[in-house]
Amino acid sequence: MTPHTAPASPPAVSMDMITKTFPGVKALDQVKLDLFPGQVTALVGENGAGKSTTVKILTGIYRPDGGTIRIDGAPVTFATPNDAADAGITAIHQETVLFDELSVAENIYIGHAPRTRFGLIDTAEMHRAASKLLTEIGAPFGSHTQLRDLGIANKHLVAIARALSVDARVVIMDEPTAALSHKEIEELYELVETLKAQGKAILFISHKFDEIFRIADRYTVFRDGAFVGDGVIADITEDQLVTMMVGRSVDQIFPTRTPNTGEEVLKVVGYAHPTEFAEITFDLHRGEILGFYGLVGAGRSEVMQALFGITKPSKGVCRINGDISIIRSPAEAVNGGIVYVPEDRGKQGAIIGLPIFQNITLPSIGRTSRKGFLKLAEEFKLAREYSERLDLRAASLDQDVGNLSGGNQQKVVIAKWLATQPQVIILDEPTKGIDIGSKAAVHEFMAELASQGLSVIMVSSEIPEIIGMSDRVIVMRDGRIAAELAGDELRPETLVRHAAGITTPTESALA
Repeated sequence: MTPHTAPASPPAVSMDMITKTFPGVKALDQVKLDLFPGQVTALVGENGAGKSTTVKILTGIYRPDGGTIRIDGAPVTFATPNDAADAGITAIHQETVLFDELSVAENIYIGHAPRTRFGLIDTAEMHRAASKLLTEIGAPFGSHTQLRDLGIANKHLVAIARALSVDARVVIMDEPTAALSHKEIEELYELVETLKAQGKAILFISHKFDEIFRIADRYTVFRDGAFVGDGVIADITEDQLVTMMVGRSVDQIFPTRTPNTGEEVLKVVGYAHPTEFAEITFDLHRGEILGFYGLVGAGRSEVMQALFGITKPSKGVCRINGDISIIRSPAEAVNGGIVYVPEDRGKQGAIIGLPIFQNITLPSIGRTSRKGFLKLAEEFKLAREYSERLDLRAASLDQDVGNLSGGNQQKVVIAKWLATQPQVIILDEPTKGIDIGSKAAVHEFMAELASQGLSVIMVSSEIPEIIGMSDRVIVMRDGRIAAELAGDELRPETLVRHAAGITTPTESALA
């Protein structure tokens, strides 16, 4: 990696005194942000700090209420996303919208495909250009591949290629490593170095401090929609950055807890799926937090979706409180006391367009209605109870859940399922895209749930979270259980070895 240095030239893009207000919420209050050519600037802040709003203003999705955006010192106005794209600003979002029925090349060039002199799409040129981009980023698939045939990590590479298919001078990376394996993350770092060498200004948004300190040259910190400070990353420590983010010191991320597990609540024996996983057998006890760890594509989420009735296993038995239970739908899972908070909250969790209180109370209508009629007061009471327990940050419970930050949307989904009073809650990447302060709140709440006798299954790709929160950990690899670890066995190198299929400790396993 190149050394982190101070900028040697004026900003390629600067935002000054930017303000943006939504009904009841001041999302940005006179913030500033400078992006320099050939430099990576990390935008750091808790959920609700204003990072997403800033990105949407930079990409022309939102127009600011006040302030100035300058490119090379000249004021500009973006009325549409096309204006921002024409100015050379492109974004790689955490959850980019792609189209499964189109080829990789069509996804990369949709909206700006090369044309023949007759105005028709030049298919040959499009595939040639797409193939060149895919080669540059080391993608292991071709331009003719159908998107539906790719996994999550490879779809993310398509999103990266799509962002780079325009002549960008500013590249925004919003949680770009969220769905990537260790190898793919290293390849992304190499790509960032290439973009820096080309003189592109990069805005990097991540909640992972190891990434920030590995890849960023500069930092800018927002808190509660306001600018807190900026500077050179080499001049600040992780503790100082955390204190700037949250306005307080976060010394203990993981709560101290004494496991007090009880009787067996869930027993899964021989679960299998034709293409996703095989011979999955494990048990879960009352008051236990059971971690599931593995690399991307290990099959963890697929097992959880089968337990919740989203997909159907080809064989296997599930016992709840000792009784055999056939789960063929999410409704049957909820009735059996199992709920699932998905990793993809945008598609499978929150219902965009509905207010917060209706999202939370939707699965619990029986508790908030009388004789077939909904009781608004009961809905608000139930929603308020669980939103307060999770420290949900919103203007009001009437607010559209689509206007919340990603972390707060995650809290709404957790609150929704907790309101059903389940016996088992499955949390799939519960702190993905959540800032360090909110992570601590979620971890505290998980510990509280376990202490109250709820059984928790936590799927996580973050080793500190797995070790810090789990009583036992099941490691998966290639759709099978590779190991079950507890106590002194829960060490980072041991988890990585089993997840990667390395039988003896080597330096490569610990890298």
